[in-house]
Amino acid sequence: MPLTTDEKILDVRPLPPPQKLPIIFATFDALAPGEHFVLVNDHDPVPLKHQFNFVRAGQVGWEYLEQGPELWRVKISRLDADAAAAE
Repeated sequence: MPLTTDEKILDVRPLPPPQKLPIIFATFDALAPGEHFVLVNDHDPVPLKHQFNFVRAGQVGWEYLEQGPELWRVKISRLDADAAAAE
């Protein structure tokens, strides 16, 4: 898996498309609340954001660090769902 653990960067550009989503979700699911990784992609992953909001509603933070035109970097965080529900 192309995850740089010291920086928590997941570069999915070299992966075949069928492998991308499972690896992205497995990386997210391995995060503890408050942790994050940076997704690197060659196109805007906004459909991924919608999918995260559907299947992991209230658990995902999404922050663009770089928005193209050739490279997108997104900080994807695991939110503390219990803390968010208490607010």
